Amino acid sequence: MPHFNPLVEKLSPPPVPSVLAWAKSYDGSRGPLIDLSQAVPGYPAHPDMLAWLGETAASTAYTGYGAIEGEAVLREAYAAHVAGLYGAAVTADNIHITSGCNQAFICTAMAIAGAGDTILMTNPYYFNQETTLSMLGINVELVPCDAGAGFLPEVDAIAAALRPGIRALALVSPNNPTGAVYPPELLARIHEACRAKGVWLILDETYRDFLPDASIAPHGLLSSEGWQQSFIGLYSFSKSFCIPGHRLGAITAGPAVIEQVTKIMDNLQICAPRSAQAAVAKAIPALADWRQANRAEIAARADALRDVMSRLPKWKLQAVGAYFAYVRHPFPDIDSQFIAEKLAKLAGVVCLPGDYFGEGQENYLRFAFANADAETIRKLEERLANFTPPGL
Repeated sequence: MPHFNPLVEKLSPPPVPSVLAWAKSYDGSRGPLIDLSQAVPGYPAHPDMLAWLGETAASTAYTGYGAIEGEAVLREAYAAHVAGLYGAAVTADNIHITSGCNQAFICTAMAIAGAGDTILMTNPYYFNQETTLSMLGINVELVPCDAGAGFLPEVDAIAAALRPGIRALALVSPNNPTGAVYPPELLARIHEACRAKGVWLILDETYRDFLPDASIAPHGLLSSEGWQQSFIGLYSFSKSFCIPGHRLGAITAGPAVIEQVTKIMDNLQICAPRSAQAAVAKAIPALADWRQANRAEIAARADALRDVMSRLPKWKLQAVGAYFAYVRHPFPDIDSQFIAEKLAKLAGVVCLPGDYFGEGQENYLRFAFANADAETIRKLEERLANFTPPGL
């Protein structure tokens, strides 16, 4: 019998479909399903966004191959957006467009590390990044993040882990799964620790557009001297523009990194979807006010969740921010996968178990609260308060 690649074969099946399968067994007895599983926008794309997507998709101008690095119009529009947000000298030469942020991470990992190299991550971690490295044969080492510190990484722990052979540190802020937001000063200190050891800092900022204050730059790394030799930023257009099915992400890095990524992309996909790129290039400046209103809407949903959890003393809201909340369930002797399965099947609450995000996470659940409006989130109170796993 032919063999499979053992690095792929040993991976568990994709986790989200298994969770959604649990939801199919819910009988509706507690009310409509509350889906807090996959991070998808809980409201539709702007009508203009849909119109631009239709126009560009119907145009023969975007039916052929495009530039591997991305459409010039999108690279320029996104570079201008990043430059304005961070107050930094970022140009189109610093931008590579990819098919979603997961692909941005794959390209980045392949550009800077090979089989047998090591990339440092935090625990808990975003599972798609961990599985990406595993199937590439890149070793993963973990720095634990303490619940008592709001799941923020400790600089001393990171510095101690940056031994020879570590090619990069991969962070996500606002974090997936915890929602923790890494303060600018913390990121600056981490970046300095990485730079001192000649280690790349990869920062996935997929959820940065949902930070509470749009006037404050998430960090100052793009203004630091020599950042193009030490920092790589990742981003997704999916959440901000409500178009995850169109698969668009971006890498912000030095031209030397972009050059390596271009080689990889030419073999992965040649170019990201062209018509969607052209539409998003229009949307970046035109829909700024709409995105700001969405930021306020997501903040209101976070406030609703905080209010609900404050009245559920047995359930601990351990961290919350942007799109996610990390919740400690009140059943310490039962792993989170069992709890999540029973919540979906019996209470109609669909969430991801902490087990999916690393070792030692069996007491936690991830709530993607941005999927649900505030009215729906408030319905969690009754369902969680009355939930007891079978056998207890």
